[in-house]
Amino acid sequence: MPKFYGYKRCSTSRKAQKWFDDRGLSYDFQDLVETPPAKSDLLAWLTKYQDRGLRYFFNTSGQHYRQLGLKDKLDSMSLEEAADLLSKDGKLIKRPLVVDGQHLTCGFKEDVYEQTWK
Repeated sequence: MPKFYGYKRCSTSRKAQKWFDDRGLSYDFQDLVETPPAKSDLLAWLTKYQDRGLRYFFNTSGQHYRQLGLKDKLDSMSLEEAADLLSKDGKLIKRPLVVDGQHLTCGFKEDVYEQTWK
């Protein structure tokens, strides 16, 4: 069963949840702001999916991202530093983050969900 890291006040997370619910697909919801993923999990995902780039995992339109000036820092950031930052501030994570043993998606695009989660 996929682990669904979302934020109840985020419209994109709600759309993705509705997509799962409308298809009767089970998932385990975790509020990523209240309880962000563990640094060890994030590091494993960043490593496994590093071909997607760090920006794939970051909420680049979020206030915290802009306040920390991460736009200019991501290119020189190590996976370890990125995992540490994301594990301490769930609002930096592009939501929703959905992961199981085989797949991981950040954000919600219906065509990607159709290919990945059906």
